[in-house]
Amino acid sequence: MTAAGTTARTEIRPRRTGFVHDTVSIARRAIRQLPRDIAFIGPTLFIPLFFLVINVASLSEAAAFVDLGITYEEFQLPVAIVFAVTGVTRAGAMVLDIQNGYFDRLMTTPVSRRALLLGHMVADFVLVIALSVPVMILGFFMGARFDTGPLGVLVFVLIGALWGLGYTGIPYAIALKTGNPGAVNSSFIIFFPFAFLTTAYLPAENLSGWLSTVSTYNPVTYVLGGLRSLFIGWDAAELGKALLATLALAAFTQTLSLLALRGRTSPK
Repeated sequence: MTAAGTTARTEIRPRRTGFVHDTVSIARRAIRQLPRDIAFIGPTLFIPLFFLVINVASLSEAAAFVDLGITYEEFQLPVAIVFAVTGVTRAGAMVLDIQNGYFDRLMTTPVSRRALLLGHMVADFVLVIALSVPVMILGFFMGARFDTGPLGVLVFVLIGALWGLGYTGIPYAIALKTGNPGAVNSSFIIFFPFAFLTTAYLPAENLSGWLSTVSTYNPVTYVLGGLRSLFIGWDAAELGKALLATLALAAFTQTLSLLALRGRTSPK
């Protein structure tokens, strides 16, 4: 009680915990949920393993007439890695959070809005690294070898993971814009032109006509080129182009996801 006989009131406000803390908290929750996604991870992993085996078995003899500079197993392993990591995302889980109201409850807290995306993407990075392991094991079993040694293997996996992380902006943008799981699941279809209108089966110098032109502007071409270069040595130019293509994709897709996040979290 004050001297005037009135009761002093204390306003209780939620305490902000900071961007890093929010990101770690959301990432921890997303990573804990990864084992529940076995039904999603199985088909995602089957596709690159299947295509790696089939492509090598059916095309290796024909590829013998083309100067690849590496074995066809090594030529196809980067394709399998790109397939394994592209479109692998927690965007579907974010849609469930939107549908069950968890996302809206988070909006009533002082949690950083950007942390909502980044936390899920940390889990995505963990997931794409994990998915890369079986693909790499199969590649080694089929005879792929890195002249760059263990460090080259690590760089190979990291470039693939960064590409996969860069692409995640598309499914997250769709998830935040639509809140529809079907739309999110179809986001991988967007990648198909990138996957096949490129140097997936032949080197760039053996492509002709419109396909050669399209592949020149396809970022996947440069990612595959950088990954393939690691089998025979350290090529700074090829690796630089791979990283630049990945950065360009990430800048575009993450801008889309941030705009979609702003649209969903802005006051109506």
